[in-house]
Amino acid sequence: MPRLNSFHLAPALWREPFVLDGEEARHLTRVLRARVGDTVRLFDGCGRWGIFRIERIGKRDAGLVLVEEHAAPASAFPLTLAVGWSKGLRRGFLLEKAVELGAAAVWFWQAARSQGEVPEDGKEGWERQLIAAAKQCGTAWLPEIRTFAGPGNVALAAAGMGSNVLCWEKEDSRLVEPDALVHPRGCVAVLGPEGGLEDPEARAFVEHGFTPVGLGPSILRFETAATFVMSLHLWAANRR
Repeated sequence: MPRLNSFHLAPALWREPFVLDGEEARHLTRVLRARVGDTVRLFDGCGRWGIFRIERIGKRDAGLVLVEEHAAPASAFPLTLAVGWSKGLRRGFLLEKAVELGAAAVWFWQAARSQGEVPEDGKEGWERQLIAAAKQCGTAWLPEIRTFAGPGNVALAAAGMGSNVLCWEKEDSRLVEPDALVHPRGCVAVLGPEGGLEDPEARAFVEHGFTPVGLGPSILRFETAATFVMSLHLWAANRR
């Protein structure tokens, strides 16, 4: 079967009668010019996906009939990226790679060197970027997005995880071991914003039990560091 066009249907709307509306419906009907009887793939971002047949096309929505339903398992070793708030220009790249490389969550936190204030609530545009990436790569999962006021809040949220690491460019510790990112109770990997961490911030994470790790001899941009960490995690998790 050729690859089907994918569309996002929020978990709360995953019920009969199945109706696709908003931007997803516009893409289906106006961009792709789908017709009644066509088959498409829908996913809810929480691991559920299905094959649907278009039953009707309205001016602002489309009605669908479920043909078959599936569940994609969650990661056995969830990874959370806790990234210091940085430039929006490259934040979209980070979100895209988080979807493609299977991160369970992305936490944005206010750092001393953050450019601007991290919003208390996630922006609608972030979800659109996540959905676009998921549609392209075929995953049924979207990372959870959360925001935090500072290191202490991140540390409290990470307290129940099995492994917490601090990626610190000034730390002389050895290069991060991929297995350090893999734990059945999850791993939180902290990265600084553009410009890096201030020493008091790094010490605060260490005092809360985060293990400092290095990412090599070069100073990496935050989105490069995040991609590197996610790639190591994906490799190590798939070896288990």
